[in-house]
Amino acid sequence: MIEFSKNEIVFLESLEEARIATSHNDIPHVKPVSYVLKDNVILVATDYNTRTFSNIKSNPNTGIVVDIYKSGNHKAVCIQGKTEIIESGPEFKKYYDVFYKKFEWVRRDPWTENEAPFLKIIPSNKVSWGLK
Repeated sequence: MIEFSKNEIVFLESLEEARIATSHNDIPHVKPVSYVLKDNVILVATDYNTRTFSNIKSNPNTGIVVDIYKSGNHKAVCIQGKTEIIESGPEFKKYYDVFYKKFEWVRRDPWTENEAPFLKIIPSNKVSWGLK
């Protein structure tokens, strides 16, 4: 697993939205998601009936990009890694508590173990730019 720099951590912790990339049958699938950086991994909440979830089940290789696009001042962190599915247990509870604290939409519509999993993206490669 790779480590993030201090500037990357500050940037990643300052935002809520990313785009996740998965694939099935060599067909790419990209969509916006809410995410959290925790313990040097990226966490994404998903539902069981999504294309993203079914893609991860068959191919755990994932890419995710967090960025702010401003012409001439673009900032980004692009991450690739393997994804684990967390559905229950102490790890699920720990991640759920982080999402509950950070996101009002989770507090409005809570869920429990085995209702909706977390995707735990373990970074193996990253690149960033525009971070000072």
